[in-house]
Amino acid sequence: MLRDHVRLACVPGIGSRLRRLLLERFGSPAAVFAAAPADIIGIGRISRRLATDLPRLVSESDADALLGICHREGVRILLEGDRDYPPLLARIPDPPGVLFVRGGFAPSDALAVAIVGSRHATDYGMRVAGQLAGGLSRAGYTVVSGLARGIDAAAHRGALAAGGRTIAVLGSGVLEVYPPEHRGLAEEVIAHGALLSEAPPLAEPHPGAFPQRNRIVSGLSLGTVVVQASGRSGALITARLATEQGREVFAVPGPIDCRMSLGCHDLLRDGATLVSSVDDILAELGPLFETATSAAGDMVESPAELALDEQERTVLKAIAPAGSRRGEPRLVDDVVDSTGLAASQVLATIGVLEMRRLVKRLPGNRVARA
Repeated sequence: MLRDHVRLACVPGIGSRLRRLLLERFGSPAAVFAAAPADIIGIGRISRRLATDLPRLVSESDADALLGICHREGVRILLEGDRDYPPLLARIPDPPGVLFVRGGFAPSDALAVAIVGSRHATDYGMRVAGQLAGGLSRAGYTVVSGLARGIDAAAHRGALAAGGRTIAVLGSGVLEVYPPEHRGLAEEVIAHGALLSEAPPLAEPHPGAFPQRNRIVSGLSLGTVVVQASGRSGALITARLATEQGREVFAVPGPIDCRMSLGCHDLLRDGATLVSSVDDILAELGPLFETATSAAGDMVESPAELALDEQERTVLKAIAPAGSRRGEPRLVDDVVDSTGLAASQVLATIGVLEMRRLVKRLPGNRVARA
């Protein structure tokens, strides 16, 4: 089964959407290769020539050779539906059916934010990207980007310098790192996160692959931050895809006479959240799609929990102890007893948690998880 999925993933001229249409029509990769050309023609506008040549474009022996390369080079293959497939990515309308991965994912990667922008960034843009990535890493987020020159590289380096995790999504294969001068950076990413692509491991970069990979960058993330972008930047494609995926979009303002600020200003005009510091990102991210595990091993329902201090976490856990139903109310007096804190401390902390939209007050001196 794995060989058939890899074989279909390697067929030139068939992208992820077309693969999905073929699998929906025939049920499995093996059935796709066994199908008569007449049954394939017209699916996703497949031409007669492609339908006829499909079984010969990538043979079973080609797929076996690729599996051997992956085994020798430590490239992991994840299929959609596998236990370790990134849960956020699985929620987008067009998740990749196959991922080739060097490094690995962690449960805390469900708390991820993408930072993207121009390859021709200014010193200001590079500095801000590194600062935001470092701030997000220290708050417990994984930083996602595309390993490109400029903003992407600054984001990865900022996360690594802060001791955080980072994920790089390539438009090439994971054994054909592009740009080549980022091979050293790629090795650092592998050691502290993951390098991944839906393209076969030895695939060379081509222009059409980069817009396609942008949906993976945004799909892995709760939100996408655009630091610098011209009016035609690929980062704007990532921002648009994030919106379509129901994820947050953030933009960093810049000088009005700087070409690299035009795209960000357009995003801000269209409703993106303005970012002047990492706190703007932390404050805007809403509830998670499902409970995640932080880098510290705590169960997290909202990204806002990552910014809590020890006392705030203690009170929140007392309001919603393990095993309780979401929204189940507790008496404030019981919360005070559970924490061992003074009543005045608990009341003040509940006020902070309420402002962060983590809890809500109820009649009868009760409080519950929001």
